[in-house]
Amino acid sequence: MHRAIGRDIGGKRMANYLICSTPVHHHATPMIAIGTHLASRGHRVIMLTGSRFAQEIERAGMEFVAFEGRADFDDRDVPSYLPYRDRYRGMAQTQYDVQNIFVKTMPAQFRSARAILQRERIDAVLVDGAFGGISPALLSNAPRPPILAIGVITLTQLSRDTAPVGLAMAPSSSTLGRLRNRTLNALARTVFFRDTQRAAQEAFAEIGARRSSLFVMDISAAFDRFLQLGPATLEYPRTDLSPNVRFIGSLPSEGGGGLPSWWNELDGSRRVVYVTQGTIDNHDFDRLVRPTITALANDDVLVVVSTGGRAVESLGAVAPNVRVAEDLPTGRLLPLTDVVVTNGEFGEVQAALAAGSPLVVAGSTEDKPEVAARVSWSGAGVDLRTGTPSADAVGSAVRAVLADERYRARAERFAHGLAGLDTLAIIEEELATAVADRSAR
Repeated sequence: MHRAIGRDIGGKRMANYLICSTPVHHHATPMIAIGTHLASRGHRVIMLTGSRFAQEIERAGMEFVAFEGRADFDDRDVPSYLPYRDRYRGMAQTQYDVQNIFVKTMPAQFRSARAILQRERIDAVLVDGAFGGISPALLSNAPRPPILAIGVITLTQLSRDTAPVGLAMAPSSSTLGRLRNRTLNALARTVFFRDTQRAAQEAFAEIGARRSSLFVMDISAAFDRFLQLGPATLEYPRTDLSPNVRFIGSLPSEGGGGLPSWWNELDGSRRVVYVTQGTIDNHDFDRLVRPTITALANDDVLVVVSTGGRAVESLGAVAPNVRVAEDLPTGRLLPLTDVVVTNGEFGEVQAALAAGSPLVVAGSTEDKPEVAARVSWSGAGVDLRTGTPSADAVGSAVRAVLADERYRARAERFAHGLAGLDTLAIIEEELATAVADRSAR
């Protein structure tokens, strides 16, 4: 690898950064936002991810490099990279997803990243926290630049105070709770994710990396710095939290486009319930959007729906109290919202809490059940404990949140805490510190 060097522009030290991201929307999007900020500050940023993000990355002033081989997939076309997903349920489906998205892609990810590191002068590497392709470099004794990670999903670090991620269980540090956690953490390694761990060892062998006992579902402690998005108070308390972890707040809200013609109706005369299934899990509105519309059709509320980029007409007929748009400026919408109904995408939940909006969460895939469990545990909302709730369940939850001011009070406490954090500035500072520390050695 080349020795890292930076550039001086107007007395300010500029760096060369490599950003790597799993090519899944809620992993890549926050990393693109971070890269956009770094590029705007004058740093050279190379971003390695899936081809489907190429134009967005280049428009943001970064240099784009695509993964080789099976690592370059399009997350919008699920059958193309998870062809047998419907054969599995529960934990087996979780294992199938993790293996095919994050583990079996590791060799191609690593080769792609290594090629860049060999031909470019990179001062530091920044990856999404689930990007396993950098693991061989983390575990090697060979010279390398600093490697930092951004926790774009809930923290997956094993702890004596929590059950392993994937079970969506509340934390416990009591004697019995720690016994439960110790047992489940051991089972996670040896039973629940045994096949996934074996797949990780096979991936390491494919690229000639040394075998490691590092649990594939828990690599956060291996990074030089792990910068976890979200408020610290949304995460379960851990007395054994790895010292490399820092909670850094939330990125600016996504969403854009012009204001819809009905925007002036958000004038406070009626309470507002905002419902969305995001931009990826939005092919079947019967999962959450339509149950919400049905549940609240006769309530004195305004139901605001984002179709996540799909045509408004795809939703079909709606009740008179429903307003629909393909995309909405969530930074302006969320402060006007009384309840957010969501499928639990971590970025959406962070945005709602940053605006002080309580939540009703219906999540069943990826880390969404864990997000929903944390919302419930924190007191900022209700966990429906399913990704396909009935209209009655959604209606009851929304009405409960509207009727109990404690939900909003808790959400507003999150908002106050997040308001004091400049997340993008913290990331830039952490990178600069890592580069300076490595240069001083």
